[in-house]
Amino acid sequence: MEIIVVIVAFAVVFLIWLIWQLMRAKHFTQFKQQITQELKPKVIAAIIAEMAESRTEQKPNTPAHQEATILYWTASTSRILQAALMREIIDENWLKETGNLRNCQHLFHIESDKLHR
Repeated sequence: MEIIVVIVAFAVVFLIWLIWQLMRAKHFTQFKQQITQELKPKVIAAIIAEMAESRTEQKPNTPAHQEATILYWTASTSRILQAALMREIIDENWLKETGNLRNCQHLFHIESDKLHR
């Protein structure tokens, strides 16, 4: 009888842990969607404005240059986030206030091969 109680208790704890992991995964997925939906247009606008301001004869920043730059910075979720941080569209406080600092760290870890160096 005691063994059954231990097994049931272990199963309940394991089930609670699985539910917790599912909730964390959903929050991470929502964070990635938020980056794509909210930050990506702001990053694109910032890139276009930045390139228009820095246009010279040495840096003509033609539409082809803009398209290539936008394609590079929006190729992955981590790069969009990195561009938003670099261009000060968001900051560390925003990540803390939205509860996404840990998600940011995790995203940079799993997509470290896609980050700008």
